[in-house]
Amino acid sequence: MKNIVLAGLVSVFVLTACKKDDQVAEKSLEQQKIEFQSRQLEIERQKLAIERERFAYDAQKKSDSIAEAQKAKTAAANARPQVIRETRTVYRDRSTSSGNGTYANTGSSSSQGTTAKKKGISEAAKGTAIGVVSGAALGAIVNKKNRGAGAVIGGVVGGATGYTLGRAQDRKSGRVQPR
Repeated sequence: MKNIVLAGLVSVFVLTACKKDDQVAEKSLEQQKIEFQSRQLEIERQKLAIERERFAYDAQKKSDSIAEAQKAKTAAANARPQVIRETRTVYRDRSTSSGNGTYANTGSSSSQGTTAKKKGISEAAKGTAIGVVSGAALGAIVNKKNRGAGAVIGGVVGGATGYTLGRAQDRKSGRVQPR
């Protein structure tokens, strides 16, 4: 009989101890939720403050630019008109005159010997693309067990090699400054 009563008391004690832990855990969970929500509210307040500052900055910037434009208009209105004289520029055409002293007279401000060459894609980029494709194909062919891994490794090695060779060609052509 004593054992039964003792076992009952122990079980009641254990159950009440478990309930207290659950209540403490629930309270701490509720406290965590409240703390999280308060942090979220603080973040939102900071975002609003930043937005207010940005609006104030934009308004100040706009008013400053309007004031500058008005100052420029008044300065332009008060300034004397400037006399611009037309000049004639003489360029030496190096491609056609090889030492005979002839000059080409033009009224434009750009030289005749230089033309703007469209750059396009660099040799390094071409080499990288070709290296990646060919390296991936070769890697997939060589690695019989895992073709995907072979293609990736081959692509990386081929891309690096193609970039190195293309960069060297760019240095030779003058597109990239040598080291």
